[in-house]
Amino acid sequence: MDRLNQWLRRVPTAVVWVLGALPFCWLIAQAATNQLGPDPVKAIELSLGLWGLQFLIASLAITPIRILGINLLKFRRALGVYAFLYVMVHFLAWMILDMGLRLDEVLRDLTRRPYIIVGMIGLLAMLPLALTSTNAAIRYLGGARWRSLHRLAYLAGLAGSVHFILLVKGWQAEPLIYALALLCLLLLRLPRVKIGLRARGKSRAPQRV
Repeated sequence: MDRLNQWLRRVPTAVVWVLGALPFCWLIAQAATNQLGPDPVKAIELSLGLWGLQFLIASLAITPIRILGINLLKFRRALGVYAFLYVMVHFLAWMILDMGLRLDEVLRDLTRRPYIIVGMIGLLAMLPLALTSTNAAIRYLGGARWRSLHRLAYLAGLAGSVHFILLVKGWQAEPLIYALALLCLLLLRLPRVKIGLRARGKSRAPQRV
């Protein structure tokens, strides 16, 4: 693990920022060349939402992975910001491309359709996380308050996975896999599980002489 962490320390965070933009660029290229199938608007919405959920799960995986001895903490901010950006653009694509900015219909769906209501809860939970993702915000809030606030990421993840399940209207495998992955990451944050994993990691670590 030491060699892996040494290599990871040499990887600049700019790599994640660049790679994180590639799915959006690829989606734009597909839309420009009519490769999104018979319903390109739905394809755009689904792709953006999936990438947002994937980036959110990746950011939530950073802490459990640290328990195993792999330190990816320097990349967590970029992953979290991209999660918010993709989810926000997912919402804007729905509101502009799908609903045509018909605000009366948007507001009606936001109060009547369960999957949209749950998705909106997830987006609103991510908003303060994005606004406080800077070093200045951490200094202003203090470490303890900042960490408490950023537990909203758990709510955002749960809302995102439930939104996906409700969206597909049935017990399909893909949204259930995302939900299961998220639940596993949340379980790994329980104090007893953390202590058990740390103890197991220490018992497996080679003894220095």
